[in-house]
Amino acid sequence: MLILALSTLRTRWVSFLGSFAALFLGTALIAATGQVLASTVTTPDRAPQRYAAAPVVVVPDGRLTVHGRQGATGAPLAEPRGLPAALAARFPGAVVDRIFPARVAGGPPAVGRPWSAARTAPQRITDGRAPAGDSEIALSAGGGGTVGDRVSVVTADGVARYTVVGVTTAGQQGTVFFSDAQAATLSPRIDALALWEPAQRVRAAVGAHENSPQVLTGPDRALPDPTRAADDRARNNATTVVGIAGGFAAFVAVFVVSSTFAFAVSQRRREFALLRTVGATRRQVRRMVHAEAWCLAVIAAALGALTGPLATRLLLDRLIALGTAPAWTVPDDSLVPSLVAFPTGVLVALLGAAAAARRAGRVAAAEALREAAVETRAMTPARWALGVGALGTALVCMGVTAVGDPASAAHNKTAMPVVMLLVAAAGLLAPVAVRPVTRLLAAPLERLRGATGTLVSASVLASARQTALTVAPVLVTVGVAAALLGGAATGDEAKAAMRTDPVRAEYLVLPDAGSGLDRQLVDRLGELPGVEVATSAPSSLYTLEGDTALIRRPVEAVDPKELPSVLEVPLSAGSFGALDEHSVVVSPTWGVGLGDRVRVWRADGSRASLTVVGLLGADSPADAYTTRDHAFSALPTVAYVKLRAGASPSRVEAALRTATAGHNAHAVPRDAWAACSECADGGGGGRSASRVGLLAVLAVILAYTTIALVNTVLMAAADQAPERRALRLLGARRGQVLRCVAAEALLVVAIGTVLAGGTAALSLGGLWISLVQIAGPLGISLPWATLGALTAGCAVLAVLASVGAALLTDRPARG
Repeated sequence: MLILALSTLRTRWVSFLGSFAALFLGTALIAATGQVLASTVTTPDRAPQRYAAAPVVVVPDGRLTVHGRQGATGAPLAEPRGLPAALAARFPGAVVDRIFPARVAGGPPAVGRPWSAARTAPQRITDGRAPAGDSEIALSAGGGGTVGDRVSVVTADGVARYTVVGVTTAGQQGTVFFSDAQAATLSPRIDALALWEPAQRVRAAVGAHENSPQVLTGPDRALPDPTRAADDRARNNATTVVGIAGGFAAFVAVFVVSSTFAFAVSQRRREFALLRTVGATRRQVRRMVHAEAWCLAVIAAALGALTGPLATRLLLDRLIALGTAPAWTVPDDSLVPSLVAFPTGVLVALLGAAAAARRAGRVAAAEALREAAVETRAMTPARWALGVGALGTALVCMGVTAVGDPASAAHNKTAMPVVMLLVAAAGLLAPVAVRPVTRLLAAPLERLRGATGTLVSASVLASARQTALTVAPVLVTVGVAAALLGGAATGDEAKAAMRTDPVRAEYLVLPDAGSGLDRQLVDRLGELPGVEVATSAPSSLYTLEGDTALIRRPVEAVDPKELPSVLEVPLSAGSFGALDEHSVVVSPTWGVGLGDRVRVWRADGSRASLTVVGLLGADSPADAYTTRDHAFSALPTVAYVKLRAGASPSRVEAALRTATAGHNAHAVPRDAWAACSECADGGGGGRSASRVGLLAVLAVILAYTTIALVNTVLMAAADQAPERRALRLLGARRGQVLRCVAAEALLVVAIGTVLAGGTAALSLGGLWISLVQIAGPLGISLPWATLGALTAGCAVLAVLASVGAALLTDRPARG
């Protein structure tokens, strides 16, 4: 059977061209993404930046450790502890570093530090001198001023005027250097000690006990760097993106290979019947199809595994440009990704050909005597079972999500498996829907003059199974794009609704990027006439769940008296009126009741016992609320401004502009804030890893669609060549035949688009049912322009491929 399989591949190479290309692309992509993953994992951490010149650094313990019945558990602290002044006194020659919010008004994001800390990077004076007095500062390059300028600097306390006396080299982040005394006044907390002493002597002086300061040397000195968290996120983002792209590559490759082999088996039924007639057993026929897939896969997977790593640098550069991979990543030259990609490609081919091989083995010898090629049965019991099973599994998953955890419905980890199941179900059950959809779409064509409409609809109806295989690429492209992009847009709309709908305030005061609202500004806003002002600052509380896990819970520290007037927070029990420094308002996820005492650890690690005075509704925008006493050094990220009765909006807006001037903040009307997705989302900007992953998925699907659609159309065109010659013999002109071919291609694309629409409707409907529970009345957003472009692209590809194949395969009829 191996020799026969090789002969079949040699003579029917056009039929297997799409499968070969799909396997080659899939294996190459798996090898390339594996190489990217290996590169991000094996690349060492960025070298120390902030304390590159200091051999030893002492920093506070950044973790909260709690002892339960089953041992110790911990979590990162939201609020730095600071080092004791007594420890700093033991090292007279140490650089006492303090890091605090400080930024030139209207300048780039920056932090404040004492001048002595400049030597730890180091950052050297390039113009002027070091600051000596309390009203003098030095700025890092590009910090918003030059030597001799009088500038306003915004710190946590407010705005003060300083003279720029020096400019330093650029550092890892923008810095405003104060004199050591002024820095200690602005921020008494000691954040680090930089020392030039033996590490063992420093460790002996620091001591070793729970929550004792950490002594960092070597590469560990990079742990306090300001980009450390962003670096870790970049690694995780790269893993997410390549995982999504690689997983979908394998999924779509199976889909394409299975469709191609199923189409080929459908075309070769008489060939298999002749083999059965001359004595071939069902097992031998199945083995021949498996051998064809194996031979094809070995060559395609080997080429893909060898060439895939060549694209690693290109993929890395693109991910780095999008901010979803570490900028210093070095491509890994390991052979492991290629060694994994090769057997994966072969396995994908065998899985894709498995169903086709079983169908080929069921061909009876008597089918060789048939003259008609009309399908007798479009669906087999196995296809019914798999299709209904995939559809039922997807519906159950959506139901479980809607009932148990509706907030997770928009997450890619939840949505993508459901979309895969729905697309697979639609592909398996497509023959059932082809006939009714064809009759619906072909009805207008049949009313046209001539026989074109009748011929096109009859051709499609006579081969429902082959039509279902041809529409598969369109189904995957349009269906996945509509489900994923529509789901992402609907999820974003739900998040925006949950964040903006509760806001009653007419204006919001927001900090510029990289800062918070200083205390002076907050006090000034509270003194404005005709308005009510409430601020909110992010903080954290920690709870011990089951004595085994320490859970960090995000908390909004607010003004409880003013909050209800500016923000409509749903409460199922209790009220904000009873909220004080000894109490808390929590969401149902805390699992406590009204009046319960909750043992918590605050953002700085201090322990507290708070009384639950309110229970939030299920659609609350926050997990918990406390008073500003629990915010510590965290600055407010928003101030809600509501007009009192009779207040003039124009006067209030002018007063807000005056109040925020020079504070690195701005006031924005509620409607403008709600319409700005970046503003409503905190102004983070940039592309998330999940959104980049969606774009990667679409790129993979588009590549596969081009391959699969052209391949299946070419196979179908070759199969229908006798029919077209018969039309020419009956008197049809060449142009009329080509119009029939183009019309049939357009009808097939339309059928695939309708099936894709049904698949997306199920996916988005399940998502809507989940999101409406937490966000209230909500519309479904679809990227119509993108979907229209994809559908048009499929139509153009199908028409060009089918007409081109007809021109190449048809020969003028001889009269």
